This record gives sequence, C-alpha cells and structure tokens, in this order.
Amino acid sequence: MASKTFKSGVMAPEFKKQTRGKEIIDIAVPRRVILPLKEGPGDPAKPIVKKNDEVRAGQIIAEAQGGWGLPVRASIGGKVEGIVDIRNASGQSGKGIAIAGDGSMDLEKLEPLGNDISRFDPEAIAKRVQEAGILGMGGAGFPTHVKIMPPPDVKIDTVIINGAECEPYLTCDEKVMETRPEEIVAGLRILMRALGAKKGIVGIKSHKKKSIKLISEAAKDFPEIEVNGLVDKYPMGAEKMLIDALTGRRVPQGGLPFHVGVAVNNIQTAVAVKEAVLDGIPLIRRVVTVTGSGIKEPGDYRVYIGITVEELLKEAGGMKDNAAKVVAGGPMMGQALHQLETPMGRADTAVLVMTEQESHLPPERPCIRCARCVDHCPVFLNPITLANYSERQNIEGMERLKINDCIECGTCSFVCPAKKPLVQNIILGKGIVREAQSRNGGSD
Repeated sequence: MASKTFKSGVMAPEFKKQTRGKEIIDIAVPRRVILPLKEGPGDPAKPIVKKNDEVRAGQIIAEAQGGWGLPVRASIGGKVEGIVDIRNASGQSGKGIAIAGDGSMDLEKLEPLGNDISRFDPEAIAKRVQEAGILGMGGAGFPTHVKIMPPPDVKIDTVIINGAECEPYLTCDEKVMETRPEEIVAGLRILMRALGAKKGIVGIKSHKKKSIKLISEAAKDFPEIEVNGLVDKYPMGAEKMLIDALTGRRVPQGGLPFHVGVAVNNIQTAVAVKEAVLDGIPLIRRVVTVTGSGIKEPGDYRVYIGITVEELLKEAGGMKDNAAKVVAGGPMMGQALHQLETPMGRADTAVLVMTEQESHLPPERPCIRCARCVDHCPVFLNPITLANYSERQNIEGMERLKINDCIECGTCSFVCPAKKPLVQNIILGKGIVREAQSRNGGSD
C-alpha cells in the first residue's frame, strides 16, 4: 500500500511505546463527575435539573441551545450536587453540573433507528447524532450534526475517517481501530448516508499494519470504502492536511472541508455515531490516553465523561514523585493544566504527565532568520512575522497575513532553533484579532 502525504510538516518522534500494545482498561464508575455545559463552538446547554435530583446514566440534564448546541447527558447515575464553576484545559471559565455517583449504570437509551443503513433518513441521522451529544472526538469538538448538515448548495462526495493520530504519545484511536473495526466502518457508512456521499476513506499511518488489516477486512464488502496508508508525518491528522494527502484537494485559505466536497470525522466519532444510531447509546464514555514518564501506569483508559483529571490519574496508578507538569492532550497542541479538578470532556483525547526534565524549556534566543518555521508550516503561513505582529498587537498585519488560518499545530515552535514560543504568540494574536473584529461588528 502506497503511503500518501502532504507538503511541509515535520517528522516528529512518536513516544508511543509506553502505551502501544496494551489493552484498553475500563475504569470503574467514578464517585463523582462534572459535566461541562459548553463544549465546542455552540451555545452552553441549559440545565433542566436541580440540586438533589436523582438522575440516570444517559439522561438529559441540560438541553441544547441554538442550532450548534448539544445536550448534556449524565454519564453516571446518582444525585445532582448542583451547578458548579469549572475551568477547562485552556483556562477558560464556565459552568458544569456535578453529579455524586451512586454506582448505578442503568443506562437510559434512545430508540435505535433500525439496522438497514441504506434506508435511513439523513435528517433523522443528524437529529439522532445531536440528541446523543456527539461532537468531534479528535480534539476540536465541532458538533457532528452540523458537520453532516452542510448548506443546501454544498455537495459532499467523500467522507474521510481520520485514523492518523499524529500527535506524539497518543494511542487511544489506534486501540479503538484495533478493537472496533466493524463499528468504525458502520459509523462511516452512516455518515456517508447522512451526507449522500458516494465514497468513504479511512486514513491510517502506514506502519499501523494491524489497524489497516482489521479495518480493510471490515470494509471488504463495501467497495465504496477504501483504506489508505499515510506517511508518518506531523500534523497529518489536521483536516486540511489529511484531505490533501488522501484526495489531492486543497482547502482554500479561510475555507472549510465542505468547500472541496469532503467531510472529516475522527475514529471515535464514527464509533459514537454507530452506537447512537444503531444501538441507541448516547455519548457518555470515550477512550483516552494517559501517559508520560510522570505516571505510574500509562495506558489507554475507557473513561466516563466528566471524570476529573485528578480521579483519572489515580486510576492510572497516580503520579510519580518526579512529575512536574500535567498536560491535557499531547505535547504539540495540548494545554498545561493549572488544576487537576478539570473535568474530561467529550473531545479530550489524553492526559500527559511530564517530568521536570521532559517539560524543561530551553532559553529563548534571537531569531536567526533561518525560515524553518516558514518552510515547515503545513498551511503556508509566516509564523515568525505573525508572532512578532502579535507581540506588537499589529491587528492589520495579522489579518493581512491570514492569522486565522493557523491550525495551532505547533510545528513552527518545534522546528525553531531559537526556541521562540511562536505558536503561543500566534494563539494570543488570534485572540486579539477576534476581540477587535467583535468590537467592529465582525470581519469580512
């Protein structure tokens, strides 16, 4: 199988040996969960329970608001403690519903839509996906029902399932590919039916031979689905890079995948779609990677949504004495946590515990104008100039150089010999631009 790729990017070390080859560990029902009212770009959900209410696992406890909103469902059975203040991995404050578990998992299911995917109504699929609370589980958290309901004048001909998992340390998607290949293919077929797409592609790193073999076998009766190998390059898992590698289509600057007739969904999202549509199971659990040199029992854990990072780390044996930093996500795009009470959301992929040696940042030095950040940027931006404009709060310059096209992959910081915090400054710059555009009534 030929390996497909895209221009630019970087060959980053994997650091996946700590968890690769181990079985997924199902953790016990947690004593307590905190379920965020807002995940992704939609409006926060509206609570419909109050303190001391008894709830069942799978029960809606907060209703979706707006077209992009998602309901919040209890991931465990128990008693509502109340509405609490929370802070997500990015440091943003919000609200969540805390539930004290009673150990019960009497799951409240939805009515399955049937078993003949070819006869499903596309609108019914989208409605079910929203009811089940499904969003992009690869990290971005974009509402899946919005992704499968593009504008009426848009034609989607290809659905891609993203099995690249290019972020170092992470193996959760790889484990799901190895253990649930038939469900991945079924989820892909449902997504294709919802969008009217005639072609499905599963993209997997070429060296993940077991995953490729299992999913290829699961898809052997569906000629409209193909499994493609990918070069082990970062950030292969980014939507625009993956589309380029698998189809040769380039998403235009400022554009989205649907502009080139493609929809991209994560491996675990596909499984969640299958469970919601065929089995009536809402999204209340997911697989996450817990790893790093600072954790005692690294592995991939199937967790209940809303478990706190603190509780999850205890399930992984606890932190070692030399643990120095806890990161939500991987080392390239993850966020260092300020507190371990942070709840794990539906889009959270990993918890990385680093030692002082691993997390030490070398001193920043002056830019030597080597242009490595420009050469390796996968979306062809000028990171050093954008970072400088950000420091100076040059809004016009940042807009002119298309700062909002940055996918925040961290490639520029990774390759910078001067160790300048390029992606961090660009992220700050994007916030400055958004604030200015909001004051001015939006951008063009």
